[in-house]
Amino acid sequence: MTRSKGLINNKNIKSPIVEAYKTLRTNIQFSMPDGGPRTILITSSSPGEGKSTTSANLAITMVQSNKKVLLVDGDLRKSVMHRIFELSNLKGLTNILAGNEDYREIVKENVVENLDIITAGPKPPNPSELLGSRRMENFLELAKQEYDIIIIDTPPLLAVTDSAVLAPRVDGVVIVAAYGQVTFEAAG
Repeated sequence: MTRSKGLINNKNIKSPIVEAYKTLRTNIQFSMPDGGPRTILITSSSPGEGKSTTSANLAITMVQSNKKVLLVDGDLRKSVMHRIFELSNLKGLTNILAGNEDYREIVKENVVENLDIITAGPKPPNPSELLGSRRMENFLELAKQEYDIIIIDTPPLLAVTDSAVLAPRVDGVVIVAAYGQVTFEAAG
């Protein structure tokens, strides 16, 4: 299976891009006194700022530091994680939340060593309600028993409420901002 050219495992290990993701990983790990957040939501203010690429590459750098990581495509409107990693998207997070399926039956295991992925799945009519549901909370609690880190890629904040609804259910939020593209007001 080939992987997207945007993934750092296809780049020179000493490149500035790889080092930037490792710096992000380190900053996240030291952001909390007990070893960093376990559930991390990644978003941006607007589409096209690189939140999904950041989510994927952060997950890869986390497994490189000997963590078992679950990457969840929580962008139920415009999912891309299945394209980045070239995975099927027939079943995913929506099946877990709306269909009440066991996440262990949906997860794609060891896509990269120690990195499991749950794609978004079929597009639902009510993404915000699913992400803010008790089922989402239960899913995260179950997954935390098996994974060291859970990274959730979510839609941009200014476009829809999905990220804001899910934010209280996670330990940390990373907002990706494209240099020279995003205004201070949009990012704040």
